[in-house]
Amino acid sequence: MNLPSTHEVFCPARNCWRVTRATRVALLIDGEAYFDAFRAAAVLAKHSIFILGWDVDSRTVLTHSPSDGLPGALGPFLQQLVRRRRNLEIRVLDWDFAMIFALQRELLPIYSPHWRKHRRLRFHLDDQHPVGASHHQKIVVIDDVCAFVGGLDLTIRRWDTNEHRSGDPRRVDPAGQPYAPFHDLQMMVAGDTAKALGELARERWRRATGMAVNPLRVDSGDARWPESVRIDLTDVDVAIARTEPAHEGHEAVQEVKQLYLDTIAAANRWIYIENQFFTSMAVSEALAARLREPAGPEIVIVSRQHGSGWLEQTTMGVLRSRLLSALRKSDVHGRLRMYFPHVSGLGNSCVAVHSKAFLADDRWLRIGSANIANRSMGLDTECDLTIEANQPRVYAALAGFRNRLLGEHLGVSPEQIADTMAKTGSLIATIEVLRGHERSLEPLDASIDPQLDALVPDSAIVDPERPIDSEQLAAELVPPGGEPHVLKGIALFVGLIVAIAALAAAWRWGPLSSWLSEAALEDIAESARASFLTPLWILLFYCVASLAALPITLLIVATAFVFGPIASVAYALLGCLSGAALGFAVGRFLGRRVVRNLGGARLNALSRRLAQRGLLAIITVRVLPIAPFTIVNLVAGASYISLRQFLLGTLIGMAPGILAVTVFSDRLLAAIQHPSPAAVMTLAAVIVLIATGAVAARRWLARGVKTPAQR
Repeated sequence: MNLPSTHEVFCPARNCWRVTRATRVALLIDGEAYFDAFRAAAVLAKHSIFILGWDVDSRTVLTHSPSDGLPGALGPFLQQLVRRRRNLEIRVLDWDFAMIFALQRELLPIYSPHWRKHRRLRFHLDDQHPVGASHHQKIVVIDDVCAFVGGLDLTIRRWDTNEHRSGDPRRVDPAGQPYAPFHDLQMMVAGDTAKALGELARERWRRATGMAVNPLRVDSGDARWPESVRIDLTDVDVAIARTEPAHEGHEAVQEVKQLYLDTIAAANRWIYIENQFFTSMAVSEALAARLREPAGPEIVIVSRQHGSGWLEQTTMGVLRSRLLSALRKSDVHGRLRMYFPHVSGLGNSCVAVHSKAFLADDRWLRIGSANIANRSMGLDTECDLTIEANQPRVYAALAGFRNRLLGEHLGVSPEQIADTMAKTGSLIATIEVLRGHERSLEPLDASIDPQLDALVPDSAIVDPERPIDSEQLAAELVPPGGEPHVLKGIALFVGLIVAIAALAAAWRWGPLSSWLSEAALEDIAESARASFLTPLWILLFYCVASLAALPITLLIVATAFVFGPIASVAYALLGCLSGAALGFAVGRFLGRRVVRNLGGARLNALSRRLAQRGLLAIITVRVLPIAPFTIVNLVAGASYISLRQFLLGTLIGMAPGILAVTVFSDRLLAAIQHPSPAAVMTLAAVIVLIATGAVAARRWLARGVKTPAQR
């Protein structure tokens, strides 16, 4: 049911998908409250449960002291539910995550026994999104009568209490490792809002699996609202805002972004923001414009003190510092404050603020999955719920939630927050009066190391707002007339594979077997491994060979034959990086003029595009056989690209190929030395995978090398 808009801000098809009626709403603070509420609601499920997440882990402990006879961990708990209810079907849709997150995730989740023991418990990894995007929505829908939306996934390292106590023995992951205090928010809704979210979940499931799920026929979910969950609001309008990137014929949706801009513009007295990140240019510019107004609203931003790891700190953390510094410069009237939650006893750790909340004037309350980051505005899938108060009881409920939230951060009661706010009439003044205790909000330092600032690229690379057009990038990197060279590169690679196979056959059945036996190769390998100078000799060999323009694939194969699959990957990576760095240095020494004279028009065009595109260009030319390894090194050195971007792009672009060639070489050697059906089948599987990748690359290049005129 899409209600006619009687609100100041909500406008379906502009800044929200629908405005729906929620018969009941609960505002849940932190993981303990959400996990308990989810568990209580799931027990009441009769027909259907949808779980959509960025990460869903079957090992997640929902409760540390179950009292109902059901398991405490998510996977076994869901299994028991489907066994209890003959008509219950549970569908779990998890993001098919990037490998950079593999060490943080459940190992091979699609094969986890917790997801595969029952036919009515279905688990699917969703990869239906553009390259570089993710599915970041965190939605649970139960029987279309009750639903949850917010920043919390049903995964590990999320559970925590409101106290965020240092050293809480319950705050550990499945390996028994403790993790930092974790703060997040979730909204629980019933009524037409839950029904609409069920529709959204079904569409996501259909796109991911190709299987449609019929909607349920339900009238009211009130009868199945868990008694243990406190109701904060009844009969209130809730706007559902989404982000969806353009993909596979579906148009882009940017309701999340537009609703931020519209509510920021509408606020009068104050704006309160909690968010893990703060890297969105659009939101930052909207806030800066309000700060420059003589009588604009106060703005309070609460975020984590620092990132959760070196990668986050040196990427999103740097972008956050840049935007917060820019906001400070716009604060000409002194109405901006930035804080982080402080809990005594944490040492070098901090409260991990993971919440995505926006409150303004006690009139708007927004909770969802979207970070204030560029990618949440246009690249990743997101879902936020927003309440706009238009009655005194709703204003009072939103003010009560604001008091609970600030009370938790400042270690005081909600009543103290309300009293102080009434006296000061200022959100900033209230925080300043009450902070400074063991639980407090402390000023957030937005300074940044100048050297680190110079190293981190702009947000277009680290935090893009729209899908990266890989075809356009390939077209720009391959100048007109370059297609035969690309196809020739692929043909050479395939020819090299055939040549290696022929060499292996000669080894097995020809005269090579008499002197290149397994024992002889093992003796060579053992001699090489015994010398502590071996790594240096390998690096020197790669450097000389790369300058001599020997095929890099041949060097990788030779390394794999001698040193085995594990050590050879490391040696090949180091060798390729060393050879690339040397070629880069030679190109930089020779200069653009010499390389231009030697290279001709095509390489000059490649040089310009390398300088313009930087890291992404290097990754692309390493993945695609656009130019020989040695030539790319020289051209990059003569371009304006930095050595850091060049080496990082080389590492990212070449690592998959090195791994593929190494695995192929290892399995080929195994099949020759120890022929068996299993060895041959394994080799055949590897060949099929490599061939599939080559065909996919060929088809992609057939589109990507077209010029704009051809398109």
